[in-house]
Amino acid sequence: MGRTIKLTDTQWNQLDHLRMSTASADVFRNCTIILMSDVGRSKASISNDLGCCTDTVARVRRLYRQGGAKALHPIKPPGRPSRATPEFIEQMKLAVRTNPLTLGYGFSTWSAARLAEHLARVTRVRFSDDQLRRLLHEEGFSIHRPKHTLKGKRDEAAYQKAKKDLIRSKKKR
Repeated sequence: MGRTIKLTDTQWNQLDHLRMSTASADVFRNCTIILMSDVGRSKASISNDLGCCTDTVARVRRLYRQGGAKALHPIKPPGRPSRATPEFIEQMKLAVRTNPLTLGYGFSTWSAARLAEHLARVTRVRFSDDQLRRLLHEEGFSIHRPKHTLKGKRDEAAYQKAKKDLIRSKKKR
């Protein structure tokens, strides 16, 4: 394994096309590192021009030698698995589609806090309000503040009469 990288015309064109067509800054930088290496640039001069460290240049060169152009795409680290299991998501969807009154609650609309508390009781998994909103958004749901009206608590006939009178008085002006 040599320390320099020599590209064929096809490899050069492939890398240049990948570099110019990608939306990822990392892929652009990685392709540029390989192309600059092909013309004999040192790790220090490449890292200086691109604003990265020499270890990054060495790592990208090694990745390219081992895996070609496909290896220039960054690998997303796996991270910690979510506590939102498929079972939790199903319970969340079921709860959102159910009227809280039918579950024995004294309110008719879900808030993020209320839904989080309900799901904590049902699934024994607790999420913050913000995290629950994110999970709901991922599943195509959203929680908005309820619009409080006096509908049902007022004399509807008097309300409609006053509304008509207001509209008539605006038209006269």
